[in-house]
Amino acid sequence: MAQPMPADNPFLNFPYGPVRMECDANDLIVEGEIPKEISGSLYRNGPNQRFAPRGDYHLFAGDGMIHAFHINNGRVDYRNRWVKTAKWNVEDREGRNLINPMNPFDCDPDYSDFIFTDKDGLANTALVWHAGRLLALEEGHPPYEIDPVTLDSIGSWNYRGKLQTAMTAHPKVDPATGEMLFFAYMASGPFAADVAVHKVDKEGRLTESLMIPTPYPAMVHDFVITENYIVVPVMPITGSLDRAMEGKPPFAWEPDKGVHVGVIARHGGTADDVRWIEMDTSFVFHFMNGFDQGDVITIDCCLFDHAPLFPTADGSETDEARPFLTRLSIDLNDANARVSQTDVGKIESEFPICDPRFACRSYRHGWYTSLDGTLPSTLPNSSHFYNVIGRIDHQTGNTDHYSFGQSLPSEPLFVPKHKETEEGDGYILTVVTHFDTRVSSLCILDALNLAQGPIAQAYLSHYVPSGFHGLWRQAS
Repeated sequence: MAQPMPADNPFLNFPYGPVRMECDANDLIVEGEIPKEISGSLYRNGPNQRFAPRGDYHLFAGDGMIHAFHINNGRVDYRNRWVKTAKWNVEDREGRNLINPMNPFDCDPDYSDFIFTDKDGLANTALVWHAGRLLALEEGHPPYEIDPVTLDSIGSWNYRGKLQTAMTAHPKVDPATGEMLFFAYMASGPFAADVAVHKVDKEGRLTESLMIPTPYPAMVHDFVITENYIVVPVMPITGSLDRAMEGKPPFAWEPDKGVHVGVIARHGGTADDVRWIEMDTSFVFHFMNGFDQGDVITIDCCLFDHAPLFPTADGSETDEARPFLTRLSIDLNDANARVSQTDVGKIESEFPICDPRFACRSYRHGWYTSLDGTLPSTLPNSSHFYNVIGRIDHQTGNTDHYSFGQSLPSEPLFVPKHKETEEGDGYILTVVTHFDTRVSSLCILDALNLAQGPIAQAYLSHYVPSGFHGLWRQAS
């Protein structure tokens, strides 16, 4: 018999707690009118723990669940499904939690080697649509293919045997060429000091892989590509097998290791050509965009002064960490180059995006989640939830935002009005969880006029657990 989730873990309770069902909800009730130009599917991915966990539960360790909103001609249909990974299937058979994905030494004895041989992972972090495949992503394992309509689990995808590493949750697709680049950290084995960088052409063929030694074993969540460069930040969330075997945190914040940013030519660069450039100790989960002009690389990101959600090496909790929109600059002409940092409007923000048609090139508009201080957080070392969707105009410095008050929006996703419209001319879609009713809605905003509020909202009768990332797939 399934056991209740621990009541004292905020990640197992509203608004992060799992929904214990798979369901279809067709023809959702809509307030307002959904623009006819919006035709396609919005997907959300995130942890949705199936069974009460073993020991302490970390948000990153939940079983993946995909939520889909299929939109056509003003109508919205919803469906959610767990990703039926190898872990999900063995635990479903046994009716209980067997595996701790964050600690290989805290598993059921019959599954003590599961983590070291598993090829599916959790598939709980993000999604990408590329070359006709919908892939659920989780950075410790290969991608997992999902049927884009039914959400049925198809299985791990390794590019016909060519992919021998994991795949980041944040691949980058070049809108001009259709090429997708991604990486894997600790690529040659658990806690290895290296990163593998892979390229996949627009037809879905893996064409190139580079194995790059790194200064130390590190968790690398996101990276940047520009038209001519690949930028891999090695920041000091370190991994240590020795630490794990001693019962200490396998992954921990070690600021003394410093920050090392690897830069390599995107076209023709080799592992021997990587240039490591230092910057002030800090941490980035997510980048908004990056571009190069000559030999100067510009990158916009949400920068923490230290990593949230991870303890120090001795197991101590770190203090509250707040991310601020920051512009990084790297001048490759400088033999003694160091990454410079400039605050962008003192904007506390996370989950930044750009108009994907302008990814990896000079751009103007960026969107993000932020806060107005009116929605108190239930999380440790966090005072308030991010209840605002904002926009920055990098050309003028002007900002625009909309507050959802006592509601929690997900990462914004941009949908252009038409393929050839100007940058930013489109809509922002976000899944909003309402604290008063404990249900979620799909909300649509004018991307260049957020302040006017929702154009339309399509309501569920349950909530979508607060997760990580989503995807918009345009109807063909």
